[in-house]
Amino acid sequence: MRWVRALLKNASLAGAPKYIEHFSKFSPSPLSMKQFLDFGSSNACEKTSFTFLRQELPVRLANIMKEINLLPDRVLGTPSVQLVQSWYVQSLLDIMEFLDKDPEDHRTLGQFTDALITIRNRHNDVVPTMAQGVLEYKEAYGDDPVSNQNIQYFLDRFYLSRISIRMLINQHTLIFDGSTNPAHPKHIGSIDPNCDVSEVVKDAYDMAKLLCDKYYMASPSLEIQEINASNSKQPIHMVYVPSHLYHMLFELFKMSDRGGGVPLRKIERLFSYMYSTAPTPQPGSGGTPLAGFGYGLPISRLYAKYFQGDLQLFSMEGFGTDAVIYLKALSTDSVERLPVYNKSAWRHYQTIQEAGDWCVPSTEPKNTSTYRVS
Repeated sequence: MRWVRALLKNASLAGAPKYIEHFSKFSPSPLSMKQFLDFGSSNACEKTSFTFLRQELPVRLANIMKEINLLPDRVLGTPSVQLVQSWYVQSLLDIMEFLDKDPEDHRTLGQFTDALITIRNRHNDVVPTMAQGVLEYKEAYGDDPVSNQNIQYFLDRFYLSRISIRMLINQHTLIFDGSTNPAHPKHIGSIDPNCDVSEVVKDAYDMAKLLCDKYYMASPSLEIQEINASNSKQPIHMVYVPSHLYHMLFELFKMSDRGGGVPLRKIERLFSYMYSTAPTPQPGSGGTPLAGFGYGLPISRLYAKYFQGDLQLFSMEGFGTDAVIYLKALSTDSVERLPVYNKSAWRHYQTIQEAGDWCVPSTEPKNTSTYRVS
């Protein structure tokens, strides 16, 4: 019986490349915050969501899976990256089970929601597992400028795709699971239509303070200056995903210190997945999540960019560094930023970095007082 089950499983896995090839030919359909809001608040229809997601999720999965296969062989060969690949393949196959199912069948809708929850749980550790794969590659082969460039390009797109997939899954499961979140009864899925920005700032600070007190036995105080250009007497509210904003703010609070700014030569490293100032994390060490992988700032910036915002750092060496989070104030302008697999993306992975066309200064100053014959 076990042999039969294994045979059936291998047969289904064999169909994965066909699905990937088919769905990767379509571009993802970006949604605006207003569309998320309107659908969940006034036109919430589980059948419509089911019909949309069983087509859209495979498109988003297949597009990024095509890009995974374009990574350098040495990266693809690491156990952690292979594990992530297997998760994506299985999740795609799980959704394929519903392609021909009848949306009028309530059992089908319930099974689909359960499948989405399974997929979400399966992908919970995608970020640290992929980070571990990159670490395995670095430890085995060292730094290679060409590979590093492709890895940086890929991970930005890969993690942004993951954020978007989880957003779709969360909206469906939170809206149609038949219950209301007692802590946030007015939330529409994961979206707060009246998000109090300063409250999220305080929540993020409180958690960062807790960590700081735990590890360093001290923490700085928080001062908030709130300026509402529309109404100076009212706090700032906006349509946003509080968990996304919380993630960005928590990471910024967590890594803030009294350093004297960042040297100009190191600015580009701050958003690199291949660079970290923290020691490499050890499994089971109980350290701060993702500390040591160098993913705090890069992932936070992706959360900001997901809805057309940004996270930028402005540093003055010897003085300090300011972090600025840009967010779209209008829900119609907050549209998903999604990677798409096409010829342009393919060419990026094929580009070979040539030698620089600028002089590189020597690490040691030349002694011009003495003439030497070369």
